Amino acid sequence: MSYGEKIISYLEENNRGQSEFLQASRSFIRSIEPVLNAHPEYQNAALLERLVEPERLYVFRVPWVDDRGKVRVNRGYRIQFNSAIGPYKGGLRFHPSVNLSVVKFLAFEQIFKNSLTSLPIGAGKGGCNFNPKGKSDNEIMHFCQSFMTSLYRVIGEDTDVPAGDVGVGSKEIGYLFGQYKRITNKYVGVLTGKGLSYGGSLARTEATGYGLIYFVQALLESMDSSLHGKNVVISGSGNVAIYAVEKAFEMGAKVLTVSDSSGFVYDKDGIDIEILKEIKEKKRDRIYEYVNHKKTAEYFPGQRPWNIPCDVALPCATQNEILIDDAKELCKNGCILVAEGANMPTTPEAIKYFQNNKIIFGPAKAANAGGVSVSALEMSQNSQRMSKSFVQVDKLLENIMENIYYNIADAAEEYNDKGNLVLGANAAGFLKVADAMMAQGVV
Repeated sequence: MSYGEKIISYLEENNRGQSEFLQASRSFIRSIEPVLNAHPEYQNAALLERLVEPERLYVFRVPWVDDRGKVRVNRGYRIQFNSAIGPYKGGLRFHPSVNLSVVKFLAFEQIFKNSLTSLPIGAGKGGCNFNPKGKSDNEIMHFCQSFMTSLYRVIGEDTDVPAGDVGVGSKEIGYLFGQYKRITNKYVGVLTGKGLSYGGSLARTEATGYGLIYFVQALLESMDSSLHGKNVVISGSGNVAIYAVEKAFEMGAKVLTVSDSSGFVYDKDGIDIEILKEIKEKKRDRIYEYVNHKKTAEYFPGQRPWNIPCDVALPCATQNEILIDDAKELCKNGCILVAEGANMPTTPEAIKYFQNNKIIFGPAKAANAGGVSVSALEMSQNSQRMSKSFVQVDKLLENIMENIYYNIADAAEEYNDKGNLVLGANAAGFLKVADAMMAQGVV
């Protein structure tokens, strides 16, 4: 049994029921087998054994009072997975699906995503099974204050700097930051994704979606092509999807679809970004409202958009949304490139199908690293007590995403599997962390 398979057996034995974490860790370890074979010193140092275990894991209750005076209790998490190359960095997710397995998978993937940015940030993730949808501003404030009352003990501007994620936008970050400041009497950059009036960075809202498109554009340019004139299907209609739509149009592409948990909208003339923003950012309505504003649009309830013919597919919604049958449909309908805007939206079977059928596949840890990149730039601005313009941040983001593509493409070629961007992303992200861990001894 290989070193990697021994670690997988260990993980399966010690993390029973944690399906998302096991899926992510299995896929990662198996993909870097060529790297492990080239570095026997990693096994001697038990490097993988240390890498797959979080450095710290916090679980805590979050009691709060709703508008009717009823006491509610949720469960909060913060996983500080790896600090070999910098302070822990990763989002907070407020959603009913949050559990230990989901947070561990997200934190584990964050290690290598953060490494690929070339910025000095380690990896963490956190959240709670609280659902902000349908809650009043007062209830969200009370919940966030209670959550931070536990979390503040383990975070800090040079220790662990959380950001937003699903269910945690500027409103929630504001309430969390206010409570941290009240408890600690410190005004420091302990959170990113803050409002511009109190230390936030321009381009942070757009960063993940814009970064995804910059990554895709760099990839296509390496093939002497571009997004211009391409038909694109996108899932999701949240922050990542909205700004991927916006930037794709700027690049000359036509985006045909967006979706939410109720179904997807297809607009043969291209999604209208202003209508999309009006529905999802201002009114916070369901995506089917789009067809009431655009006669060329159709709504498909309970379906995903992967049966629409396209050149490029960008899953930007949630994990495991492209299954093997979806992969076959995309291949049949002429798709040449899939890049992940969400975390682990493609199943391992679907990824293998794409690779076997010569469809270029850009994994999330590379393609959606734009958000954490600009979060790290916000940390830098907070430390310096200064701010950068939108144009400056956007240009830095574009450069980071281009470098990520070329670095992972080079890593794939180095390990004799040119074009395998999954291997390239995992190898490049892993090697930087591994070198740092080896240099720092057994800690």
